[in-house]
Amino acid sequence: MSGDTIYALSSGAGAAGVAVVRLSGPAADAVLADLGASDLPPPRRAALRTLVSVGGDTIDRALVLRFPGPTSFTGDDVVELHVHGGRAVLDTLFEAIAATGRARHAEPGEFTRRAFENGKLDLTAAEGLSDLVAAQTDAQRRLALRQYDGSLANLYEGWRARLVDLMGHAEAEIDFSDEELPDGLKSRTDTRIGELRGEIAAHLDDATRGEQIRDGFPVAIVGAPNVGKSSIINMLTDRDVAIVSDIAGTTRDVIEVRLDLGGYAVTISDTAGIRAAGDRIEAEGVRRAEARAAEAALTLVVLDATSDGIPDRIGPLIA
Repeated sequence: MSGDTIYALSSGAGAAGVAVVRLSGPAADAVLADLGASDLPPPRRAALRTLVSVGGDTIDRALVLRFPGPTSFTGDDVVELHVHGGRAVLDTLFEAIAATGRARHAEPGEFTRRAFENGKLDLTAAEGLSDLVAAQTDAQRRLALRQYDGSLANLYEGWRARLVDLMGHAEAEIDFSDEELPDGLKSRTDTRIGELRGEIAAHLDDATRGEQIRDGFPVAIVGAPNVGKSSIINMLTDRDVAIVSDIAGTTRDVIEVRLDLGGYAVTISDTAGIRAAGDRIEAEGVRRAEARAAEAALTLVVLDATSDGIPDRIGPLIA
């Protein structure tokens, strides 16, 4: 159990119909009583209470919930105050909580850290929770929820158990080398070690897929000047992201746009037209376009339908 009591806004920032303020720590109930809700509601039962400042002024009518530790998110005593989400209400409430002298404002991520320290979450679940809060697409949500629910923890725990078992077999061969051991024990152990090593290696090689789901699949639009690259990104985003002109070399820098395509986050980059540059600025734009194409998971090459073949300088980018 943690020593001090912390509080913070747990819902989103900005004006809203309802805001949730969370307290966690041994003095959570005492703070609630100091705010005028001395008639504490039963655990996990919502109750309407009038919250007041130290001077007795009414702050708001709040829906109050109590989650006694250790069966709470953080493992400590937790209180949630559901108040109206106006800035003035929250500022006054925070001042009143601080004035009790029983709690301090939480540091970023401190509620989750306490849950980890109190054994309510492991590190993989904590990371999954962070990704779930930040998820902007359905694919990100599903990936984060699987991790939060323990898919990674179960996988790693399975590997750990197999390693412990294999270590036992290896130690038996060393400690009892002068005794008769089952035939083929070493070869079977070596085979199992090879299988486990292969699973772990495949998992590490596949890690980029999860990173791309979280960060967005990078897509680069490349081509010669004036082939319609900027028109395509404007069409995909349904707004004028890039300047469209019949003057060659209009786009000098990389323009990035994040989209939700079919539930997946995609980062689309409009790049400078690739050609022999006429000045240093355009040359830098071409260099950045080629670098972005090399880093992209998908390179979309736009060609002039009236031209024959792929320009020499663009061919290597899609080879």
